[in-house]
Amino acid sequence: MRRRVLLRIANVNPESVTTHSDKVLYSSIGIFILLYFVYATVGGAAFIDASANYTHPWWQWLVGPLVATGVVAYDRAVVGRVAINYADLDSPDPMALLRRPTVGLYAGRVGLALLFAVIITEPLMLARYQGELDARLNEVHNQQISAIEVGGAIAAYDGRLSALKKQTVAENRAVQALNTRAAEKRRDARKLYDQAIADSEGDGVTRLPGCPRGGYCDRLVQRSRGLDDQATKLDAQAARLQDTQRVARTARAAEEAGLTAKIAEQRTINAAAIRADAGFGARTQAMWYLVTSDFWGIGVFYLGIALLLVALDCAAVGLKFVSHGNAYERNEARAARGHELEAAIGYEQGLKDVRRYAEATSRVMAEGIGKASHDEQIAEVATERARAHLYDVVTGSVLPPLPPVPLIARDPVDARTLRNVDSLRA
Repeated sequence: MRRRVLLRIANVNPESVTTHSDKVLYSSIGIFILLYFVYATVGGAAFIDASANYTHPWWQWLVGPLVATGVVAYDRAVVGRVAINYADLDSPDPMALLRRPTVGLYAGRVGLALLFAVIITEPLMLARYQGELDARLNEVHNQQISAIEVGGAIAAYDGRLSALKKQTVAENRAVQALNTRAAEKRRDARKLYDQAIADSEGDGVTRLPGCPRGGYCDRLVQRSRGLDDQATKLDAQAARLQDTQRVARTARAAEEAGLTAKIAEQRTINAAAIRADAGFGARTQAMWYLVTSDFWGIGVFYLGIALLLVALDCAAVGLKFVSHGNAYERNEARAARGHELEAAIGYEQGLKDVRRYAEATSRVMAEGIGKASHDEQIAEVATERARAHLYDVVTGSVLPPLPPVPLIARDPVDARTLRNVDSLRA
């Protein structure tokens, strides 16, 4: 029972599978078709997942079976089809039973396998190397982010922000220069005042205690006070300068804040766009980089798995191709050729019957036309004889009798016509 189910899956007639080798062959084809259905279902779901940027939509498992059903239907059509030769139907030669395999049918299946190798096999391979691909994509994304930082909108924002910061730094330096000069003058004033105190105590240059007016100590004090006054003026000048800069500083601070926000927003947008560039195309490109950069490692293993899946894809049709002309196909060919021969003989007999019917119909029509013309001839002879007899009666002359007309009574109608003619003659 299980083998019969596998034969039905392979789309062959179990009644025509009579040999053990054919049972094993078509049971294996049925198993390969079941395996391919599972493989195509998973591959179709992986392709939908890759198309949805690996968001794992729930409906991916609805598309996979549809794709698998379509391919399995094609395989079952190829496996179940027998190339029967309908020429020389009455020939007993076994070599005349089958035609050569249709190359276009198998070539189309190979092309379909290559197409599904890209659509189904590739997403499965990308899922197999997900870790390596994520690492490669992260590296590529970092390079893209670095490239975007030096160009585009962020570079323009950074340039403007740098100009504003330079203006702020220049203004700060101007104020700082005034404050620095004021601090230096205060520091010089403190030194001079300390020297004046030391001189007033007798430890200075004059070695005289006290600080008389006009003396060296007094001059030191005056100079110290003058420096303090200059420092105060410088501080006031710095304060006035800051007041004049306050409006421009406020505007620059607002612009800097806006530019900083724009830069952060643009970086977020760029990062999101770059991170989103991790779909089927980006992963395929990353896979190609991994294969070419490490061919004897990842590349060989990748090609091995891909070829294995493609071989599974073509296994059912391949077994069908190499088993062309087996006992099952010959049994099917004999049965089909027998039915076709019976139909051809019946058709030929029907044509012969139609020909006979047409010939009989034409013969009957010809006889009917001949009878009608013969009756018309008899009527004309009778009319002539009646006219002659009437002439004899009217003129009273006796004319020699008319020669008898040979008439052949071919049917009851002809005999009745002859009797009418004889009555007219009397």
